Amino acid sequence: MWETRSVDLSVRLPSEIAAELEEVQRTDPELLSRLIVYGLTRRAIFHQLKAERALPGAEAVAQSMGIS
Repeated sequence: MWETRSVDLSVRLPSEIAAELEEVQRTDPELLSRLIVYGLTRRAIFHQLKAERALPGAEAVAQSMGIS
C-alpha cells in the first residue's frame, strides 16, 4: 500500500472514552490505526471540498450535490 511509520500521540479525552480507547489499543491496535487513517482522510477530503467551494462556479456544483 504505502510506507508507514510509528507516531506517538498524547491526547486528553473524557475518562470513559479514554478507557475505551485504551481497551481498543490493547485488543486491536490495527483497528485504532484504521480509525485514525479514516478520520484524517475525511478531514483531508473536507478541506479539499471547502477549498474548491471558494472557486467560481463551485457553489452551483455544491448545491447540485446537496452539500451547500
